[in-house]
Amino acid sequence: MNANDIVAEARILLGMLGMDAERTNERSALTFLALLHLRPGDPWSAAASPMLGTRAIMDWIRDEYQREYAANTRETIRRFTLHQFGDALLVQQNPDRPDRPVNSPKWNYQVTPQALAVIQKHGTAAFGPALIAYLSAVPGLKVQYAAAREMNRIPITLPNGQPFTLSPGGQNVLIKQMVEEFCPQFTPGGEVLYIGDADAKWAHFEKDGLEALGVAVDEHGKMPDLVVHLPDRQWLVLMEAASSHGPVDAKRHSELAALFADASPGLVYVSCFPDRREMRKYLHQIAWETEVWCAEDPSHLIHFNGERFLGPYD
Repeated sequence: MNANDIVAEARILLGMLGMDAERTNERSALTFLALLHLRPGDPWSAAASPMLGTRAIMDWIRDEYQREYAANTRETIRRFTLHQFGDALLVQQNPDRPDRPVNSPKWNYQVTPQALAVIQKHGTAAFGPALIAYLSAVPGLKVQYAAAREMNRIPITLPNGQPFTLSPGGQNVLIKQMVEEFCPQFTPGGEVLYIGDADAKWAHFEKDGLEALGVAVDEHGKMPDLVVHLPDRQWLVLMEAASSHGPVDAKRHSELAALFADASPGLVYVSCFPDRREMRKYLHQIAWETEVWCAEDPSHLIHFNGERFLGPYD
């Protein structure tokens, strides 16, 4: 088969595997072929399952299929193809290290062994029965993979003693430290109203509690990673896990101020880092009249100017 033929056949096969319209378009078909390391002319029986990052997938498509995707397409491939491939259990993420940080350059995807076994039979008499058996087994396989991932979740104890878990890896390791080390030290008696998770934006969301403080959350707005209400001081502490998304810089300060403009408590902005080495990368970006906390020195704060130390500004 030439390149056009195998791309067309890949789109049909993705449909057979249960993918919707966008996951059967040319971009998704080429991503699928890259994950299988199938070149034009290769038989489906030659399909493999290397672990590939998004950049490596794009490079393969360019080199083998002469389709050049712009650098800003990387996020499109990740969000609108690979994410759904994962949900459907066509691929697994980081099989070599499930707790890999989300911002790691080693983040990768691999076709699951169960899907690969079916794909390799495509075009043979054994394909139909194998496909039927695979599709009927997928719900059970999803449960198994979810259970394995659940074992790697990060346990957290909220200030009120309530147990909670976050998905493994990424900024969630730092968020655990923010909840369990920053909060007892600097917001004793505070109530955690929101925790963002890499896998679930609204992992912990006290909607009624925020609305009682005048905050009507825009679900399309970019929330901070952690929101803590300190009732005795009438502060709302907005905290960013800066290891993944950067600190509270001037732009982010303005975004958060607008998002929480109607809040009755005063707003406190805190950028959190795992250590001072990471903080140094962002020193030139950190907004004035904000705080910085490093998990390696949990009993200390760094205050960026202003007459108050850990307090809201009018």
